[in-house]
Amino acid sequence: MQDEILRLAYEVSRVTEEKVDRIDRVMKQTGMLAINARLEAARAGEAGRAFSVVAQELGVLATSISHIGGELRQAITANIASLSNAGTQMLVDFKGTRHTDLARSAVEIIDRNLYERSCDVRWWATDSAIVDVLQAPTRDSVQHARERLATILRSYTVYLDLWVADRDGRVIATGRPDRYPLAHNLDVSQEAWFRHALTTASGDEFRVCDITTNPTLGNAQVATYSTAVRAEGRTRGNTIGALGIFFDWEPQASAVLDGIGLTPAERRASKLMLLDANHRVIAGGDHGAFGSHYPLRLDGRSSGYYQQDGALIAFAETPGYETYRGLGWLGCIETRNDESL
Repeated sequence: MQDEILRLAYEVSRVTEEKVDRIDRVMKQTGMLAINARLEAARAGEAGRAFSVVAQELGVLATSISHIGGELRQAITANIASLSNAGTQMLVDFKGTRHTDLARSAVEIIDRNLYERSCDVRWWATDSAIVDVLQAPTRDSVQHARERLATILRSYTVYLDLWVADRDGRVIATGRPDRYPLAHNLDVSQEAWFRHALTTASGDEFRVCDITTNPTLGNAQVATYSTAVRAEGRTRGNTIGALGIFFDWEPQASAVLDGIGLTPAERRASKLMLLDANHRVIAGGDHGAFGSHYPLRLDGRSSGYYQQDGALIAFAETPGYETYRGLGWLGCIETRNDESL
């Protein structure tokens, strides 16, 4: 609708200019005829006096019509300019609002997904195989824990691996030892996910780290969730170790961005991104943009849009989902105005 308004405005402007130009040409011709008529009337002397008056009035009329045509051009040009500006702003507002909604939808889908991850880690930390291997790490209990973790991974394909670490931060069981052999006996005591897991006050709590690349998992981009494993799987039992689960971030985030409802033309002209709370690109953007800082202007808003350097930039911060408050991530769509507007 907005595009049609602009098209009509430009067409009215073109037709008006064309018609006023024709009026100007006719009035110039009329003016020349009036001048010639006055000259001929002057040559005719007394006999041409009456005709001279008519020629003079015709010249005045031609001049008046030319002035009216000029005023019409100015008035229509000014109004067409206002209509064009209004139409352009309507288009900006329409697309800005729509893209803001799409950005919010993307980050909401991600948070709903990650909320499930927070449920997974708290549930699996009470699994008897995981509790048993930390309470009594024998060869049989380690093997049983590995089998149990492998079973979980076959059902939950969004994870790269699951690690069980003892109280000292040594990984004693993983779900994919063949694929990721470096994880076996790995010291994770200084890693954020492990240290944060030990700070949980009960089995109802969990910790999540911002997206990072994990060298032990083939430098894959991961969202890591963790919680303490407690004696006998009790909610407030003594901490005996930690469970870390590694969400395969890149393909899941890409699937969400690919599902954003932009037209093919809009998609070609746009960058679709997910940003962390520090406005670091964690998905989308230009090739190789992961981890780079995006200069987003919030201006105190949790969502909105603005224009800058020939682009329309729309954003929305995560509202969280259920008991998952989120990490302050944002969906963001940058669209080049020259192609999309």
